[in-house]
Amino acid sequence: MSIATGHEEVLAELRGSDKLLLTTHENPDGDALGSLLAMHWILEQLGKESRMFMSEEEFPLPWEYRLWTFEPVVGTPPVDVEERTIVFLDCGNIDRMPVDFLQAEGLHIVNIDHHHDNTRFGTVNLVVPEASCTAEIVWRLARDLGAEVTPRIADALYTGLVTDTGKFMYENTTPEAHRMAAELIEAGVDPHEVYRRLYEDLPFRRLQLLQRALARIERYDGGSMTIGQLTKQDYEETGGQENDSEGVVDHLRAVEGTAVAVLVRDLLADDRQGLRKVSLRATDGRVDVSRIAREFGGGGHPQAAGFTTELPYPELVEIVREQVRAQLAA
Repeated sequence: MSIATGHEEVLAELRGSDKLLLTTHENPDGDALGSLLAMHWILEQLGKESRMFMSEEEFPLPWEYRLWTFEPVVGTPPVDVEERTIVFLDCGNIDRMPVDFLQAEGLHIVNIDHHHDNTRFGTVNLVVPEASCTAEIVWRLARDLGAEVTPRIADALYTGLVTDTGKFMYENTTPEAHRMAAELIEAGVDPHEVYRRLYEDLPFRRLQLLQRALARIERYDGGSMTIGQLTKQDYEETGGQENDSEGVVDHLRAVEGTAVAVLVRDLLADDRQGLRKVSLRATDGRVDVSRIAREFGGGGHPQAAGFTTELPYPELVEIVREQVRAQLAA
């Protein structure tokens, strides 16, 4: 596969492609969804035929994104997929979109991402680790493509920015991130409305799941690792969905002395019985949790990463403890 890198190459790809298929990683977060929608609307504005792909298993989306309409979204391979430029957004590894037709040989792939451990799987790659989020890269592309950042595009980009910077509290919050925020507010974003949609006005079942996770908190190695767990029974008894545990791990990270916070939750789909999703958050630069996630086939950022495993809970805890201890000792 010939590899080209850089902003100008991606601009040329987007300008020169008439038919595109956009996608992102499984279990998409705010940056993935916001980047996907914004890029789709930008391309439509430029007269392109754009489609979005997400597996039917991703729906319903998390509660905070319920007001977004993903049209036209496809859940099966388009008949003309080989004629389309495939654009991956916010996907550090092609295996994070585990769909056979998107991993077939011969596809022309544009890979746009900000994960530092991106595997550069595209035909053309624009990977900007210093960007606060993938939405920031899309924002830059929009300007250079001459697209108008309309209020709905600004809303999607701002959502990606807010969620990936942790409400502008994470270490990836840069001066450029704030300049982007200012420009998007000038374009029509209402910061308070976005905050309410993302972090308030949430269903009660989320609070019930948080209560259960906090009730099971365990701390190891002098408190350097704080871990919580949610079981299938917790979801059944509260009526919760898998994505209702969003944000729980951030409460664990807030505990004094914590270097790494971990949330382990059972996956609910019939074809994923026995699997657990592990979310990792680091409080500072002493531990790179993406290194731990990659050991299990996952990935992410140095301070926020995750993976899926079938390891029993006690064994999983011990392995993660060992890896955290090793990095702290180093």
